[in-house]
Amino acid sequence: MTNQPKTEFIDLELMDAVAQKAAASPRRRMNYNFHRSTDEKVNRLLNVMHRGSYLPVHRHLNPDKSESIIVVRGKVGVTIYDDAGTEVESRIVGAGCDCVGFDIEAGVWHGLVVLEDDTVLFEVKEGPFAPIASDNMASWTPAVDDAEAVEKFVAGLEEKFETK
Repeated sequence: MTNQPKTEFIDLELMDAVAQKAAASPRRRMNYNFHRSTDEKVNRLLNVMHRGSYLPVHRHLNPDKSESIIVVRGKVGVTIYDDAGTEVESRIVGAGCDCVGFDIEAGVWHGLVVLEDDTVLFEVKEGPFAPIASDNMASWTPAVDDAEAVEKFVAGLEEKFETK
């Protein structure tokens, strides 16, 4: 059997199916990959998230990778930081908002907080996939396994963006 080119549509059925899996996930998020292998030069995916999902502030410096994100459904708060952990910029990004996406160059500290359940991001990242190295995780954000600190951190971000 040959490896036939495929076409996939990003429709409500796909987004709803991935959103159901995300809701059942302990991390409150789920990826749906369009690339056939994480070794591809370009990784394309949906990242479906619900409120309470924690994405630590990070950068992509080692290895050097940029990423572009469009919010297809829902809304997130995006924050950019300098190397000292000082906020440089923050925006609400979402479907129907003034800002619907963002492009981040390698090495930029960034984080986001999910502001609506069933939020769907379409992400394009340079491949191949590499887990985020520890030196690319911001020391000023809580460790993933510190549930109490994570809850407090996420709540603070949600409150900040609710007042914007």
